[in-house]
Amino acid sequence: MKESVLNLTVLCFSIGAEIITRIILIIIHSMVYQSFVIAEVLMNNYAVLYPQYISDIVNEVRTGCYYIIYFILRTVSKKLVLMHVWLRWCCRALVSLSWVIVYPLTYLLSIRRNRKCPPPANPLLMKSATTLVSMIAKRQVTSEEVVSAYIDRCKEVNPYLNAIVEPRYDAALREARYIDKMVASNEKTPEQLMKEFPLLGVPMTVKESIAVEGMSNDCGTVYPVRNPAKKDADIVKRARAAGAIPIAVTNTPQLCMNWETYNNVTGLTMNPYDQKRTTGGSSGGECALLASAASVIGVGSDIAGSLRLPPMFNGVFGHKPTPRLLSVEGHNPDCLDPEFEEYFALGPMVRYAEDLTLMLRVLRHPSGPQVPLEKPVDIKRLKFYYMEYDESYITNKIGPDVKKAFDKARAYMKHTHGIEVEKLKIKNVGDMFEISVRVLFNIQHIKNIYTDPQNRTGWVSLWPNVLKKMFGLSDHSLTAVCYGVVKKFFDTLPKSSYNNIVKQFEEIKQDFDRALSDDAVLLFPTYPAPAHLHYRVFSKFLNCGYLTIFNCLGLPATACPMGLTDSGLPVGLQIVANKNNDHLTIAVAKEFEMAFGGWVPPNKQSMITIKTA
Repeated sequence: MKESVLNLTVLCFSIGAEIITRIILIIIHSMVYQSFVIAEVLMNNYAVLYPQYISDIVNEVRTGCYYIIYFILRTVSKKLVLMHVWLRWCCRALVSLSWVIVYPLTYLLSIRRNRKCPPPANPLLMKSATTLVSMIAKRQVTSEEVVSAYIDRCKEVNPYLNAIVEPRYDAALREARYIDKMVASNEKTPEQLMKEFPLLGVPMTVKESIAVEGMSNDCGTVYPVRNPAKKDADIVKRARAAGAIPIAVTNTPQLCMNWETYNNVTGLTMNPYDQKRTTGGSSGGECALLASAASVIGVGSDIAGSLRLPPMFNGVFGHKPTPRLLSVEGHNPDCLDPEFEEYFALGPMVRYAEDLTLMLRVLRHPSGPQVPLEKPVDIKRLKFYYMEYDESYITNKIGPDVKKAFDKARAYMKHTHGIEVEKLKIKNVGDMFEISVRVLFNIQHIKNIYTDPQNRTGWVSLWPNVLKKMFGLSDHSLTAVCYGVVKKFFDTLPKSSYNNIVKQFEEIKQDFDRALSDDAVLLFPTYPAPAHLHYRVFSKFLNCGYLTIFNCLGLPATACPMGLTDSGLPVGLQIVANKNNDHLTIAVAKEFEMAFGGWVPPNKQSMITIKTA
């Protein structure tokens, strides 16, 4: 009886908190947007509302205001290319004000999320893809056994994670049986099979934004009719040709536009180490499955850290490759801007570092840059640099858990290899936050909720979606709605200011190029702290400046786990190298995996208890 009363109380409390949250969001939206809507309505309809002589006066005033605003923006853009430090502090302070509302609400909304993800029990789940390929080729295990083990694990953990958008279990088992028949009837040696099919019979998962034929490819968007992918994306096609078997597509925020994985179709994805905490985004569903041992290899996308933030929050490896190393064909949303691929990339996410090289070898596009993935790397001959802060005065400085990870890495390199990790100093690197924002928002014709269905390069009106969101009537996520508003704002800024920013950007790129050359790596924070509670990204999104910097610079970066914090949450860092030196970052990731253990199963203590029993 007492338990029922308690459950009812908690339920009422949660419903009340959700109602209060909705009311507060509506008030905030109304305050911000309503003034713009009223102004636009009055300005565009003053001829109807007022007599002609008043309309003439309003028209003159409006024209005068436009000239004044243009003059101010033009002057500022010449005199002040980038924000002064105090303006950055103001920007950070304004965003931080949301802490007052976000923190208590997110705490209340997380109270009931306390179920623990069960640890993996099947030994097959604890082997790398490289090892599984070898075992299947040598007929030590069948592909069907491996695929079945991962399907069972997906069914076991997904109720805790909500990471799967759509499974393809039956089709995957049929494909596994076909591979087993081929292996059994084949006279080729295991080595020949592994060379011909580098991913022979291994299951994989795919981020929903990347097309898998016949599977959901709506990327978290509510549509009246289901519209599955008509063909495989280029990297999925290559993985399948190498013998991989997709078993599911995984959750992502709407159109990949958030660092928290939730949408109005599949819902919220939870962290396997703590249900209260985020998996990050936008590849959060993929990393949640990887971390819970429900997948061994997967693929995701990255234009603002999505191959690095979720891996850190979930304790797995992710790699943002050199631009154009992998084809982005088959991704939703796509883009018509020819410069898009300089900043956007698809890439692998894995539990074991050795599988990064395996995946890149399979997925790379023949016409891509010549990255020597097979080239041996002597760690002792590399230069090691580090930066613990981006110096932007907008992001938070790293917390104690991330600081410990840096200290461990530096101490290891010194004591094991005699290498002193030096602090890297790049002139004006603090401006990279604003440069990154301006450069990424300068990309044109990214498919979004405002894209005109009849004209791919045009937009429909912003305000219907904005108004619907203000009153809680929209099927679109807040970030997808806000993208249009922010994009329009940046598009109205003077072109001269952007050109000045690009000049400074080129100087910073040259400084990084000289510092890293072809024989150095940079240790850089992925995020200031481990995974936070769900939805707290709305008061912390500025910290993603640690990620976007390398999208803009076009440098390959590997997210590398460095163990668990005292509270049991994964923590990690980025390993960065110069363009076409992906093999260097992966070699260092392998070294750190050997030193610090790499991926650690969630609820490992429970797994030890199971083994003992």
